[in-house]
Amino acid sequence: MAEINTTPLIDVMLVLLIMLIITIPIQLHSIDLAMPTRPASLTVDKPEVIRIDIAPDGSVRWQASVLAGPEELQQRMADAAGRTVQPELHLRPDRAVRYASVAAVLAAASRAGLTRIAVLGSEQFAE
Repeated sequence: MAEINTTPLIDVMLVLLIMLIITIPIQLHSIDLAMPTRPASLTVDKPEVIRIDIAPDGSVRWQASVLAGPEELQQRMADAAGRTVQPELHLRPDRAVRYASVAAVLAAASRAGLTRIAVLGSEQFAE
C-alpha cells in the first residue's frame, strides 16, 4: 500500500480544533464597567484650607485664633464637616508639642467626619 494513512492526522486536527474552540471564550471574557458619560470638568474648585497650629503648650489655633478648649475645636470641626465641599485641614504641630495634643486634634477631626487632613512641617522632626 503506497498511500499515507490520513485518519490519525485528521483526528489530531479535530482535537486541536476542539481545544481552540474551548479556549477562545476564556480569553474574551470582559468586565462591565460603568464609565462616565459626560466629560470631566476642567476646572476643579480648590477646597478651603483651614490651618490648625498646635503650640508647645498644647493650645490649638484655628486660622490664627486661639481656641478656648476641646469643645470649641469639636464644634468648629463639626461646622466644617457640615459644609457642601469638605475643607482641607492643614495641621502644623510645633516640634516641642506632646503627641497627645496632636492625637486629640486628629481624633476630633475623625469624630467630625473630616477626611482631608495634611500634617505640615514634618521636616522639623528629621534628624
